[in-house]
Amino acid sequence: MHKFETRTVTPAKGLRGELVVPGDKSISHRSLMFASLAKGESRVRGLLRGEDCLATLRAFQQMGVAVEERAEGELIIQGRGIDGLQEPADVIDCGNSGTTIRLMSGILSAQPFYSVLTGDQYLRRRPMGRVIEPLATMGARIYGRDGNKKAPLTILGGGLQPTEYHSPVASAQVKSAILLAGMQIEGKTTVFEPHLSRDHSERMLKYFGADIQTFAGGASVTGRAVLEGRDVEVPGDISSAAFFLVAGLIVPGSELLLKNVGVNPTRSGIIDILQRMGGSIELLNAREFSGEPVADLLVRSSDLQGIEIGGELVPRAIDEFPVVSVAAAFAAGTTTIRDARELRVKETDRIAAMCDTLGRLGAQIEPREDGMRVTGGEMLQGGKVSSFGDHRIAMSMAVAALCAGDKVEIEDTSCTATSFPNFWELLAGIQN
Repeated sequence: MHKFETRTVTPAKGLRGELVVPGDKSISHRSLMFASLAKGESRVRGLLRGEDCLATLRAFQQMGVAVEERAEGELIIQGRGIDGLQEPADVIDCGNSGTTIRLMSGILSAQPFYSVLTGDQYLRRRPMGRVIEPLATMGARIYGRDGNKKAPLTILGGGLQPTEYHSPVASAQVKSAILLAGMQIEGKTTVFEPHLSRDHSERMLKYFGADIQTFAGGASVTGRAVLEGRDVEVPGDISSAAFFLVAGLIVPGSELLLKNVGVNPTRSGIIDILQRMGGSIELLNAREFSGEPVADLLVRSSDLQGIEIGGELVPRAIDEFPVVSVAAAFAAGTTTIRDARELRVKETDRIAAMCDTLGRLGAQIEPREDGMRVTGGEMLQGGKVSSFGDHRIAMSMAVAALCAGDKVEIEDTSCTATSFPNFWELLAGIQN
């Protein structure tokens, strides 16, 4: 569990500089998983060294996957193939990582052995039924607390059948868990979803050689896939870049260049939202890393306007809504966020958390069942807020503090290490 820290952030006079944000968390998780399930050697560069991804790495090491760390930050992974994992001798601790526990549930439900997945106090409160239920339709035997809804999860693997699953939510974790289970068994498994969720699993499975088809409403995988070891270059995480995009827009006199950021269209909703609000964000030097689109992002301070946000845009920006609400607090007029009920079941209830924290600084912000309404344009005041143990709340409030009328004290900030270990260092480095 992370230690308890409090940080004080003072208003900034202008942000300038070039930044390289850490590797994409979603892609880092998947590179470790698919390299471990592949045959032969994979080399992974740019991996996010946050606590969440290291939990995934340790899980596969517990199942016999050999990993060598190179001095220049490269990982050499000796994949064991889909039939080569060993039964873990102990419980697998997923830490705070929802991606680890949900995707591992899909992988392990098809493995012919016994395993147990648990996590920290926050992860043990999060809903797991959304993954367990579709896996159970394939024959998975997964047992959890609270009527099979919460971790720890006990998995008696093997004996699965392919499925066609119509997911009620657009969730990359649900989709990925089913595809990862289906990839290991005979036959074709298909997932349909109401809106397209992030497609990193599909892109990377294809890159590693799986027989996977994507279509407007979802994806299909043909089982008994033989993945081959690959070199993977992990792009910068757009969810981490989002904090600096908003900071660069709201702090007057700012200009920031964020290098090598992943701009996958299923994830780049934050750019669309901020540009619709009037934000100056340019995509430069567009290229591709290991099947993923990448660009450099140039952001300049801008006068933002309130907008309506909902529908298909929501799953493309679901992790960025805490910092979107900060942008909304500094935008003229009203911003309404709807269709984002998913925010209620993240590391914390992010709707309640952002309404509490921004409200304490004087923002006009009202919770809605599936989002929030923010009337911006008023100067925020200083004060004391809690992160609720949620890394994205902590970093969003640091961004808000840069443009507040006085210093802001943020309690419980060490949680930022789960996704952005050097956030505070980078933030200090761009302040004039």
